[in-house]
Amino acid sequence: MRETEGMSQQPMTLSEEQHEFRRIVRQFAEDKIAPGAARRDELHEFDWDAFKALVAADLTSLQYPAEYGGQGASLVTQAIAAEELARVCASTSLVFLISKLGMLPVINFGSHELKSEVLPAICNGTSQASYCLSEPDAGSDVASMTTKAVRDGNDWIINGTKCWITNGGISDLYTIFARTSDDRHKGITAFLARKEWGVHIDKLEDKLGICASPTAVVRFDDLRVPDAWRIGEVGQGFTIGMHTLDRSRPTVGAQAIGIAQGALDFAIGYMKERKTFGKPIAQNQGLQWMVADAAMQIEAARGLVYQACALADEGDPHGTLSMIGAAAKAFASDVSMKVTTDCVQLLGGYGYTRDFPVERMMRDAKITQIYEGTNQIQRMVIAKKLLG
Repeated sequence: MRETEGMSQQPMTLSEEQHEFRRIVRQFAEDKIAPGAARRDELHEFDWDAFKALVAADLTSLQYPAEYGGQGASLVTQAIAAEELARVCASTSLVFLISKLGMLPVINFGSHELKSEVLPAICNGTSQASYCLSEPDAGSDVASMTTKAVRDGNDWIINGTKCWITNGGISDLYTIFARTSDDRHKGITAFLARKEWGVHIDKLEDKLGICASPTAVVRFDDLRVPDAWRIGEVGQGFTIGMHTLDRSRPTVGAQAIGIAQGALDFAIGYMKERKTFGKPIAQNQGLQWMVADAAMQIEAARGLVYQACALADEGDPHGTLSMIGAAAKAFASDVSMKVTTDCVQLLGGYGYTRDFPVERMMRDAKITQIYEGTNQIQRMVIAKKLLG
């Protein structure tokens, strides 16, 4: 699966290549990922077979620069892949997305030497990455972090705890934000560390959804990181963290859209088969309107997500990505929660059972309203941009 052309000059309209890419990824997801979705959710374990399938399909290299072994795909194309994977399994879509989140600081602010050392292994699937920003008392307010990094010759010694770390324990690379001075915003610096240097997994969370994607509490005790593995300048960490989230939030929106689309597609198929009062429930006008509303909401969210992705691809020429990305993530995830809940309703009692996938999709949808900035935080970002 390789993208050979850049995105269209009309970013709201997908190119023929992107339409074909969607078709290929959808078929891959149906064949290789969907059959195990319920089982991996039930086991609450990282599915290595699903990851190997992503590697074999070249999807682990899709999101990275060609110079370092990637395909250099546009963010719009990446969003298509995230959406189609999430349509059948949100956990697998998160496996696809998380290393990019961990590596975005390296891609955009790391040295050429650091990129050359770590990115090729991410692309070929021999390495995975996590993003360590949140702390027990510094989630939405990340500037309150207390994890510290102290200079020791050519190294930094890091101590502290991070929480809600996606892929914790599976990843071998961890992007860590730590305090290097007392300045609230300018006192944070970003680093990259290998797991074997002293990254400890204290706890794996028992979660409502995305159960096949581990979420961990990660601890650093005198973790020694070479200065060559510092990302960006000392004190630039807060800027790097926010820059990264602006560019990753639209793909969370894409994930949310995929979950909603998967639930709606299943509900429509069910409605055509399920009969009451001698006719398919698809002929019930009240239910038809629920389906129509869901389809409208999904299409509106998809357009907003693609707009945000296109702005990132263009380099944010008008400085609107932060607001549009926040809007895309918040709107798409709100839509996903509503649509999946309605799809459970469309299946009635059956929708509430694990014999059908819509209950899993409803559980998976909830996290998209929370991670990478709660939707309340997204609304604060939007309001600040509008009101100053």
